Amino acid sequence: MRLNPKTSQKIMRIVLGIATGLTIFILLFIIVFMLSKGIPVLNWEFLSNFPAKMGKAGGILPTIIGTFVLTLVAIVIATPLGVGAAVYLTEYIREGKITKIIRFGAESLAGIPSIIFGLFGFILFVVTLKMGWSILSGGLTLAFMILPTIIRTSEEAIKTVPYSYREVSFSLGATKWETIKKVVLPNALPGIVTGIILGIGRSVGETAAVIFTAGSSLRLPSSLFDSVRTMSVHFYILSREGISMKNACGTAAVLVIFILAMNLTAYWIMHKFTKRNL
Repeated sequence: MRLNPKTSQKIMRIVLGIATGLTIFILLFIIVFMLSKGIPVLNWEFLSNFPAKMGKAGGILPTIIGTFVLTLVAIVIATPLGVGAAVYLTEYIREGKITKIIRFGAESLAGIPSIIFGLFGFILFVVTLKMGWSILSGGLTLAFMILPTIIRTSEEAIKTVPYSYREVSFSLGATKWETIKKVVLPNALPGIVTGIILGIGRSVGETAAVIFTAGSSLRLPSSLFDSVRTMSVHFYILSREGISMKNACGTAAVLVIFILAMNLTAYWIMHKFTKRNL
């Protein structure tokens, strides 16, 4: 029996609304659950002190610094490579076999499990290149992990810039690079920043690849060749070994708050930038 178009429209609207509501409910449930368990643990001492008794007591200061430094290294390496590759694919070469191969490679790379990246980083950076368990080894591994995300999101953002913008720029005598730098990239920036945010989120929450390459030292790093422990690794070790579920939940709460604050700040910046360019 064929449904009336209006009836099918109402049914699909209800189904999609239920799916959206369920997704939001699951997200809020996870956030509220982790914050309710972890916020009572949070205080200045917990955030500013070093772990004691293998993490059973004390704070998480080295893990906060380790998370920030490792993510910063990964983003600094991956962002220019990813955005540069996206610009090259969309602006400098025509659609053909080369672009299809590169996109297929990027999509395949995005689907590789993080444990494989960890093993790759361990063999190449830690063992072969003798970097040891260090910030540099972990940062390079994470950069390879988030590179496909930045490439694909940046490429799609650049494609959304109307070609008429480029034609106007060329008609005024601008070169191709000047057009890309002053017209294309500023208009594509919100989408590019979204890709970078996704990369930061994956880097901050990664465990398997980090523990194989950056180690799990609880000392403050003094160089890129020092080992660090991130908050996600700290949370994993505390919960897996049963050392302290209380401190594990506190660490998870800090991680959730950090990701939420980072995303809200980034979206605020994008909103301001978009509004300024309107």
